[in-house]
Amino acid sequence: MEQTEKQSEATKSVPSKMPQTAEARAHGYDASKYDRPSVTVDVVMMSLRQHDLQVLLVKRRSWPYEGMWAIPGGFVNIDESLEAAAKRELQEETGVEDVYLEQLYTFGDPGRDPRTRVITVVYFALLDSARLQVRAADDAADVGWFSVYQLPSLAFDHEQILHYTLARLRGKLDYTTIAFSLLPEQFTLRELQRVYEIILHRKLDKRNFRKKVLATGILEDTEVKKMEGTHRPARLYRFNPAAEAKL
Repeated sequence: MEQTEKQSEATKSVPSKMPQTAEARAHGYDASKYDRPSVTVDVVMMSLRQHDLQVLLVKRRSWPYEGMWAIPGGFVNIDESLEAAAKRELQEETGVEDVYLEQLYTFGDPGRDPRTRVITVVYFALLDSARLQVRAADDAADVGWFSVYQLPSLAFDHEQILHYTLARLRGKLDYTTIAFSLLPEQFTLRELQRVYEIILHRKLDKRNFRKKVLATGILEDTEVKKMEGTHRPARLYRFNPAAEAKL
């Protein structure tokens, strides 16, 4: 089994070449005149866990950076799309399937990978970790959740990638409904504010936050209330998809 896994890793490290098309040959096109950098995909999975913003990481099984934590990912096969490669690598390394992935950014520093010239396309998902069945699959020695504010030493340029992802996530709070993916169908304003505070990593003024959110019209009052500790019952709201354009 171990030998098979090592062979698989080695094969993935040397992407196969797609034969030149008949049309290209007919026009005398010589693809060998140009350098061909390898392409990988990395998948950043973030979730709110234990009142913290956490990211899913895998422990690398092979060189380079053997034994270090990294973002799940790997080489793109010559005959697959970037998104298909991202979903395949995520499943192969963590067992996670059927999640919506958003293409985030491309990192291409020439020295970012000691194996060869590698360009990576980063995908991102923010979701409820309770819905996931996470396990270390064949291509990873271990898998685990880590606070984005207390990361272990990471392989490649993955610390830079996570810093960039966090900055983009914070920016999206102002013009998208991404925070609602971390809440149940019905929630209180206090719960919504807590999501924002965890992602922004700072306290927010209660009155200003509620005034701003309610003014968008993005929330719909369910006319139901629930107890929150010793406080008086709090109104339950839900996301109103019809008002999403107001953000």
